[in-house]
Amino acid sequence: MSTPTDTPRAGAPWHFWLIAVASLLWNSYGAYDYTMSQFHGDAYYHQIHMTEAQIAHMHGYPAWMVAVWAIGVWGAVLGSVLLLARSRYAVWAFWASLAGFLMSLVYTYALSGGGKTMGQSGTVMELVILAGCLFFLWYARRMAMRGVLR
Repeated sequence: MSTPTDTPRAGAPWHFWLIAVASLLWNSYGAYDYTMSQFHGDAYYHQIHMTEAQIAHMHGYPAWMVAVWAIGVWGAVLGSVLLLARSRYAVWAFWASLAGFLMSLVYTYALSGGGKTMGQSGTVMELVILAGCLFFLWYARRMAMRGVLR
């Protein structure tokens, strides 16, 4: 039943569904990578052609960094699911994901020297991930402001 205080919800534009599904697919790869890293470790790292130095860097993560990585990854997956559900909480999940990712960049490039170890391809991948984080957050905020998200 509708009351006079209910605000009407805007319809979702065609690009909403395209981007929401793309978000889930993109962030699912991050979840796959995290899961494989945690449960298959060296075998997975060798499969994706990491060097021994890169593998040692991954093994050197302190517990807080693993937690930060998890927040970044699973926050993004949750954000994608909430975006598909048209929930305004997708914005908060994408904020948490971005915060986790930014903290991982601080660890990699400022605290551990991992930037040198991971090399230029690692830096390029970090920039691509950052662009994805920023885009999905921006898009979720835009859809929330337009009333597409409840």
